[in-house]
Amino acid sequence: MALKIELKPGERFILGSSVITNGDHRTRLFISGDAPILREKDILTKETADTPAKRIYLVVQLIYLDQDSRPHQDLYFDLVDDFLKAAPSSFPLIDTINNKILTGSLYHALKDAKMLIDYEQELIGHAQSGGNGLPKNEPGRSQSPGPGGNPADESGGSAPDTKG
Repeated sequence: MALKIELKPGERFILGSSVITNGDHRTRLFISGDAPILREKDILTKETADTPAKRIYLVVQLIYLDQDSRPHQDLYFDLVDDFLKAAPSSFPLIDTINNKILTGSLYHALKDAKMLIDYEQELIGHAQSGGNGLPKNEPGRSQSPGPGGNPADESGGSAPDTKG
C-alpha cells in the first residue's frame, strides 16, 4: 500500500537521503517502498535542537534516516543517560523509545521521541509555575508529589529556599 503525502507549495520532505521540495502548487504524491520519509514539520536541525529532549529526538531522527543506530549509539546513550539523571520520571518514555529502536520500529521511536519533547516542556512549565508535585500525566507515576515535591528536582532533594 502506498503512502499518500499532500504537500503545500514550497513544502519539503526527506525521502531516503534526498530532500525533495514541492513547486508552486499543492501536490499529492503516492510513495511505495521502504525508504524513510520525514515531512518538514517533523525535521529538527542541529540549530533547532535546543533542549535535551530535542537533542535526543535529533539523534533518533538520524537513526531513522540512516536506518542504522550504530553510528549514533554512543551519542544517543550519553544524551539519554543525562536526561534520565535530570528527569528520572521520564524512564517509561525513554524505555519505550529504546525498545522501538532495538526492534527496528524507527519511525515509531521518532514519534515517541516527540512525546519526550512534549513531556520535557510539561516539566519545565510546571517547574516555572512553581507548582508542587508532578504533572498530571507523568509517565509511570500518580498525581501525588514525590520526595521534594518539585519536578525540577526529581532526584528527591528538597527545593532551594527562595525566601530572602
